[in-house]
This record gives sequence, structure tokens and C-alpha cells, in this order.
Amino acid sequence: MAESIIIRVQSPEGVKRITATKRETAATFLKKVAKEFGFQNNGFSVYINRNKTGEITASSNKSLHVLKIKHGDLLFLFPSSLAGPSSEMETSTLLSLKAFGAPSVVEDEIDQYLSRQDGKIYRSRDPQLCRHGPLGKCVHCVPLEPFDEDYLNHLEPPVKHMSFHAYIRKLTGGADKGKFVALENISCKIKSGCEGHLPWPNGICTKCQPSAITLNRQKYRHVDNIMFENHTVADRFLDFWRKTGNQHFGYLYGRYTEHRDIPLGIRAEVAAIYEPPQIGTQNSLELLEDPKAEVVDEIAAKLGLRKVGWIFTDLVSEDTRKGTVRYSRNKDTYFLSAEECITAGDFQNKHPNMCRLSPDGHFGSKFVTAVATGGPDNQVHFEGYQVSNQCMALVRDECLLPCKDAPELGYVKESSSEQYVPDVFYKDIDKFGNEITQLARPLPVEYLIIDITTTFPKDPVHTFSISQNPFPIENRDVLGETQDFHSLATYLSQHTSSMFLDTISDFHLLLFLVTNEVMPLQDSISLLLEAVRTRNEELAQTWKKSEQWATIEQLCSTVGVQLPGLQEFGAVGGSAHTTASVAMWACQHCTFMNPPGTGHCEMCSLPRT
Repeated sequence: MAESIIIRVQSPEGVKRITATKRETAATFLKKVAKEFGFQNNGFSVYINRNKTGEITASSNKSLHVLKIKHGDLLFLFPSSLAGPSSEMETSTLLSLKAFGAPSVVEDEIDQYLSRQDGKIYRSRDPQLCRHGPLGKCVHCVPLEPFDEDYLNHLEPPVKHMSFHAYIRKLTGGADKGKFVALENISCKIKSGCEGHLPWPNGICTKCQPSAITLNRQKYRHVDNIMFENHTVADRFLDFWRKTGNQHFGYLYGRYTEHRDIPLGIRAEVAAIYEPPQIGTQNSLELLEDPKAEVVDEIAAKLGLRKVGWIFTDLVSEDTRKGTVRYSRNKDTYFLSAEECITAGDFQNKHPNMCRLSPDGHFGSKFVTAVATGGPDNQVHFEGYQVSNQCMALVRDECLLPCKDAPELGYVKESSSEQYVPDVFYKDIDKFGNEITQLARPLPVEYLIIDITTTFPKDPVHTFSISQNPFPIENRDVLGETQDFHSLATYLSQHTSSMFLDTISDFHLLLFLVTNEVMPLQDSISLLLEAVRTRNEELAQTWKKSEQWATIEQLCSTVGVQLPGLQEFGAVGGSAHTTASVAMWACQHCTFMNPPGTGHCEMCSLPRT
């Protein structure tokens, strides 16, 4: 067997090692390079020298030995767009090509916007300390960097975590301008492709073994604030607990915007809460499979929204006469349990943050966790959290478990024949005041949590309209609140035909129109969603004249509720058809449309009343 050699290949994203043999042809070697870096065969060029001389061509006649490439040699790879004599272009675009292995990475709009901002903290001239003219600058008034810790600590309240974009500015600042910055995702798994020994559990080496992890407080956070657009969004979610006493779960839908209170900060604005199928008790929650999950995301995207987080309640009534709740989550107990941290980490792994500075194309997550729980004043408070990137890695690689009898403690699994788990440590203070390193078995989950301020605006924002008798929320059959055509007809009867846009601008109503089993409008509702997104009354009135909405109105009229403007539309669209449709009745059991004069359903044979 030919002796193996290792050749280093340097690219704009870093150095990688390629295993080859001396007798291997240049063409075979270049195929290995293309596979390792994720390129097409003609998407790059490899040179022996840094100044782009001595190009290695895909020859099947020349071996590495003939090209005088030896074990440990360093070759230089350049993409096709950079291959050429211009080193100036390479220098100017090097920073934007850190994620060279993932050239199709498209960051979120808010990330693209913040990356173009100056971000510096400008200060006015101090009349007591500054001794220069109005055009001068000194140490007392010179602009500060967005990651200045003294400035963040002196804010009210103090900010413990800088924003993610401020953290990037800190990495890319200095003389090298972040030339060697690469945001690496933590991995707790054995690296594949190591051929020097038998696979685990029969062998492992320092090349494939994952590094030990020491848990540290994360200096930055991907989201700096959670803001509910108005109190109605949160109150309707809390109504379930108020009426049943059972805990509840929901997904937060909204958008990411700039948070101006923190330099280069990001805010998650919540416009609606979707409640998936679930089973809730007074002290537990169980999520069920949701067949409508993809449709909900699709509708939200057409409304200019996205899933930004999840929310759950942990409320126990203390005094029903005063309306107080128990203050149970505090520094003496826990803020998030280990099970909740694992759930948050799983959600964050499913919603990664796209980042061009990461070789993987993603780094961390903007997905937030909101908890409705009792506060120090025994009133309902909303608390926001994320888990650190270290916690995300432990959850993704299935290394972290909850403790059954201690919710504030997690437990890092031990290595077994099926899985190798790296050692995880955290630092603590012993009874003598000395800093000691402890093995994370068990692990206080405070090392994994990042807190986020949760607020409501002084001036409420309304993406969707507010009604005194709103349309029922989905999956609340246990309360007797069902989404059907009777509830739709009752809701529509409260409004006049001239207020169609305000009437139809309800997130839960739009979901019902798309997902109902009798008359789903998934293929014909795009125009209405665009009208709601842009607040265009004329566009909404145009959609109202469609055949689909006429059918919806006729279905509503069969349940015995007269809709305003229905006769007017019938005069335009054909009165004979309208009269015939009204005379028909819908079965309450199977929704089959029966002809007039019958007392039993022709489909299920059940009585009409």
C-alpha cells in the first residue's frame, strides 16, 4: 500500500488538510480538494506559490511526486472570481468571503441593514471637561465603539450582553480588520474520516476527538429585546389559562427590527401567537403533531411575518379574589428549567441564524423564548431568554439531559459504546472563596441562559385589527371555542361591508380560511394576504368580489346568520343562484349541503336539528 501523505491547502476560509499518496495523479488530488471545500471541479485554482505561480492543472499523467509535492507542503487555493494577477481585489473582498464554503448564504434583512450602519456611539461636547473648540474632539467626547463595556454597564438598566453585530465589530476591528475571523460552530461529535485507527469505541485519536468544553458566560446575544405589539396579543393568549387553569404553549410570529436602545441591537417584534395542538395540565405541557405547521409558516411569510420564538405559561393562582399569581421563578429556584433549556436549544437549532462569517453558513440563532410567569409583585410578567451557543451544541449532539428531581440542574451524558461525549466543565467558587473547576455532572443551567428584556410599547402597534368579539383562536376546542362557519358568520355579522379590510385582518381568521376542510382558499388567497400586508383597502375590496368569497358568504348564510351586504352582492352576482343557495342547509355533523325540505342529512342520515 502506498504511503499516505498530508498536504495543507490554504483558502480564504482557512486551512484544510488533504490526505493523498505520492503516486496519486494531480486530477485525483484536485477532485479531493473540490470535495473538501464544496466546489465544482472548475470553480477554483490551486497554486504552489502564494503569488499565484505554479498552478496545478488537472492532469492524469503527472503524479504528486513528479510535481515535487511532499508531505506537509502548503498549497494555495483561490476561487475562480479571485484567480488572476490582481491581489488588490483579493484583499478588498477577503472579509466578505469568509463563508467561502457556503457562497449562497443570504443573511436576514436586519443583519444586512446593521452591517451597513456606522454603529458608533456619538457623544456631545462636555462643557466641563472638554477644553477644545466646537469642531474638535477629545477623550471625553470622541465617539465610542458599539462594544464599549463601560458604556453598556452605565446604561439604565445595565446591559450585560453586547449585541451580536457589536461583537462582530469587535472581532473585525483592529489592524487586521478581521482578516482571520471565522465564527466556528461548536461540535461535540467525533470527526469523520479518520483512517488511522478503528472507529469508536475501539479507537480514537487527538485529530478526531472533540475538544473539552468549559462553559462561559456568552458575551453577546443575537436578540436584545422582545416586544409585543400590543397588550391584546398577550391577553388573548393568557385567556386560556384564566379560563382553564392549565398551562399553554404558542409560537411567536413577527419580525426582526432594529433595537435603538442598544448599539446595533436587534428586536423581535411579536404580531401574533399561533397555538398548535397540545395537551396542557396545571403543571405540564405536551405538544402534538401539527399537520398545519407548514401552511401556517407559508401564510405568515406572505404577510411579511416569520416565526421568531415560542412562549409558554407557568402560572399558579395564589389569590383568586385579588387576581394574584405565585412568584416561583427567581434566583432562589430557577429562571428556566433544564428541560426548558433543552427545548429552547432544540428550537434554536431548528431556526439557525444565517451568517456569512461562519464556514457553515450559520451561527447561533435569533429564536427567542418567552415565559409568562409570576413576578415579584405577584402579577403576570413576561420574561425573555435564549440559550447560549454552547447549549445549542450540547442539545444538537444529544449530550445534555434534565434531572428528574431537580429542575434547575442539567446533566451531561457519559460516554458509551454508542456515543462519545466530551468532558464539559464549569467554574464555581468553593466555601473558601477559591475558583474551582467542576465537571458538569450535574450542571447548573444558569451557565446556559441569556436573559432578554421583554416589553410592550407606549404607543401600541397593530399589524392585525382588534375587535371586541374577535374570531376564535385555533385548537381551543376544550374551551368550546371552535373555528367553523357558524363562528365565522357570527364574526362577520358584527361588521359592515365597507370595513372589509379591518374585518378580515385577523391572523387566526386568515388561517381558518386557508386550512378549513370545507372550502380551503390556499390557492386563491394570495391577493388578500397582500392587501392585509400592505393595508390596501382597494385590493381587499377587489378580492371580496371573487367567486371564492361569494362561496364563503353562502356557506355562512346556511347556518342561519345573515351577513351584511350579502343581498347586495347577490344582486350583482346573480339573485337566482343566491336564493337557491340560501334555501339549502348544511348538516351540523358532516357539513354536507342538503336540498330544502329534507329533515335528515342525505350523507350521514342524522337529523337536521
